Amino acid sequence: MTGPLDRSAATAAAEARYMPGFGNDFETEALPDALPQGMNSPQKCNYGLYGEQLSGTAFTAPQGQNERTWCYRIRPSVKHSGRYRKIDLPYWKSAPLVDPDIISLGQYRWDPVPHSDEALTWLTGMRTMTTAGDVNTQIGMASHIYLVTQDMEDEYFYSADSELLVVPQAGRLRFATELGVIDIGPQEIALIPRGLVYRVELLDGPARGFVCENYGQKFALPDRGPIGANCMANRRDFKTPTAWFEDRETPSRLVIKWAGSFHECEIGHSPLDVVAWHGNYAPCKYDLNTYCPVGAILFDHPDPSIFTVLTAPSGVPGTANIDFVLFRDRWMVAEDTFRPPWYHKNVMSELMGNIYGQYDAKPQGFVPGGMSLHNMMLPHGPDREAFEGASNAELAPHKLADTMSFMFETRFPQHLTPFAATEAPLQDDYVDCWADLPKLFDGTPGRK
Repeated sequence: MTGPLDRSAATAAAEARYMPGFGNDFETEALPDALPQGMNSPQKCNYGLYGEQLSGTAFTAPQGQNERTWCYRIRPSVKHSGRYRKIDLPYWKSAPLVDPDIISLGQYRWDPVPHSDEALTWLTGMRTMTTAGDVNTQIGMASHIYLVTQDMEDEYFYSADSELLVVPQAGRLRFATELGVIDIGPQEIALIPRGLVYRVELLDGPARGFVCENYGQKFALPDRGPIGANCMANRRDFKTPTAWFEDRETPSRLVIKWAGSFHECEIGHSPLDVVAWHGNYAPCKYDLNTYCPVGAILFDHPDPSIFTVLTAPSGVPGTANIDFVLFRDRWMVAEDTFRPPWYHKNVMSELMGNIYGQYDAKPQGFVPGGMSLHNMMLPHGPDREAFEGASNAELAPHKLADTMSFMFETRFPQHLTPFAATEAPLQDDYVDCWADLPKLFDGTPGRK
């Protein structure tokens, strides 16, 4: 917790502490006996706190899906709200965004978006690459690159539109939220729920990474089916912060993303004033190195869905609004098998990012910090180097090491933003990586 300190001292005093579990019903307090017992809304809360509920789902959502958290705070959040005025964050876009002059039909790849000398916060440094669906009907997603070179100073933000999945690639960030402090760096992810107020600061920088903005149902762990109770992402490896609060009287700015537009108001204090809370609607972090991949141990290459870390369901069973898929270190042992991902067309749109290392289907050109997009029903697969290497390799057990890439996959077409099409470092020759795949067919029976 912090008292009435200046911002830098308050941040230095903060310590990130966590509770294990995903979707748990947690309870935590920063002061003893701040959390009511046996009820949610006592006539008077201890310490003169206000009781307030933050609902992540409709009140009547099914029990297994209902998400809410009770907060006990210094001021009710109506005191963190004022007269709003619209502001412009020109590089942060929302769906629907279909520019008739931009062709999103294609296979695209980008080099890392470089840092500049411009001072950029979490808000001003967000660069939207693709949008899909419709933020107003709460379906679909957007993908972003973030570039952060300075803290949000007495500035706070929440999105009424979306849950954010944050994937750092370089530099470490601190998310000081209403419900506690989360520190993340490369090879970790964070989930920031819709409606949660927070401030983002640099732990070391500059920082760059990827964001999946989820307009639809919250991310959940995928059903494992015949895999059973273990492997993939395990609940205990997700970490939710313990209660922490600020009690600071200082002029502050609150920015809200609502229906695709940005609004601000002025308040006279920090809104991060939740002293205690209990519930199951909270931010969390996850170490991607704890993901336990499963795969073929005899022959054939399974569908990439076997590597799903999180899924945001849609109304169609088995067809996700978004899947977050991880390609990390793993052993390849399949016999008589073309081991890299095969050539395919897919009803899902696949946006990939490289955190570090080399991706096995694209040994050249897909570099850390880079992205690629293979939109729905467009063919893609290994380039010639990967195809020939995998077709002629000695099929001994082989470990893919020092590699970590991911995919934001959605059932909707992903439309390029003007930034992605004209400003981001697009590799114009990417589609040519398949141009020199030779015709191997000669009609000879039994020839391989």
